[in-house]
Amino acid sequence: MSRLFPASESGTPFDGALARFFVSVGASLVSTPLLQRAEPYLDTAGEDLRRRIFLTRGEGGETLCLRPDFTIPVCLAHIAGEAGLPRRYAYNGPVFRQRRGEPAEFRQAGIENLGDGDRAEADAATLAEALTALAACGLNDPGTLDITIGDQGLFEAVLKALDLPAGWQRRLIRTFGQNDLLARALETLASDRSGDVAGIDADALTLARDGRLPELEALVAERMGAAGLPPNRSRSAAEIAARLAEKVRLSDTRLRGAALERLRAFLSLDCPVSEACERLRALSSEHGLDLAGALAFFEARAEALSRAGVDLSTLRYRAAFGRTLDYYTGFVFEIARPGFAGPLTGGGRYDRLVSYLGAREPIPAVGFALYLDRLSLTQEGARP
Repeated sequence: MSRLFPASESGTPFDGALARFFVSVGASLVSTPLLQRAEPYLDTAGEDLRRRIFLTRGEGGETLCLRPDFTIPVCLAHIAGEAGLPRRYAYNGPVFRQRRGEPAEFRQAGIENLGDGDRAEADAATLAEALTALAACGLNDPGTLDITIGDQGLFEAVLKALDLPAGWQRRLIRTFGQNDLLARALETLASDRSGDVAGIDADALTLARDGRLPELEALVAERMGAAGLPPNRSRSAAEIAARLAEKVRLSDTRLRGAALERLRAFLSLDCPVSEACERLRALSSEHGLDLAGALAFFEARAEALSRAGVDLSTLRYRAAFGRTLDYYTGFVFEIARPGFAGPLTGGGRYDRLVSYLGAREPIPAVGFALYLDRLSLTQEGARP
């Protein structure tokens, strides 16, 4: 199990400046073991990271991996240490991921902010601190950077306002930030699909489409008995019938006409954050979307960013922008420098992760990571 312990020397040109920065924001510098249990990553991080981590086996047969990021081990270590809240952790050390055209071992530094209940202020502080950290590393002109923000919470609010089935909402949320997957999911949702549903025979399909769940359950139980499957072998006949009905409902769902236009109009929004609140309200009004709560929070965060000294005109809001780690739940951002490959820093909110990892109560959480190898390239003036 992960435990927090004092960070070791990390040997990068930015260490001294970053150590002073961490002290200035009240973050405790820690480290975690290089070898981690793989299950938390496999369960929560998403396909993009799962296919890039380095896996191995422990002596007891457990699946382990070289640490691919710090967020999960820092959260696990916080849970194990039963530390009080709020708590701010800083880190600086190596991580391991397969990256096309870049080294698989590289260094990350960053902050994880756990337990701050003022989410708008914490989101704003995280982005402001990411910019301050970049300035400490020599990139002190935001005008030379591309800063993109997104909001998965606002995307989820749009899906809810469209009254899509919960299963389709979950599917679209899983594709958020992966434009090719999202486009394919929308194409499927808008396409004509009729007739058979894969894996369900005609009798069961008819009962599911007619909403005759008791009869569908009886049919499932009959076929389980004919196959010699005891009721307690896995799922019950009622559970299987409910899952079949959900599968048919999702397959039969269409997003047509005005509803599809509304979703695509939202996803196409791309503008400076200084204009985003007004444009989001106009879109909500024009398309009849009830986004009042999500928009109020978006505006509160924009105001918090201004109070934190961030020029909103230097930030770009893209409604379709998300990050590829599945544990993000709300505000996300990336900061890049034109002409250089990959973001220099990225982060966001992950409110559900700490509870999923075993915390006894929900813990709001937000953080960011710096990619120190890419920062070195910007300082050297090299172009990948």
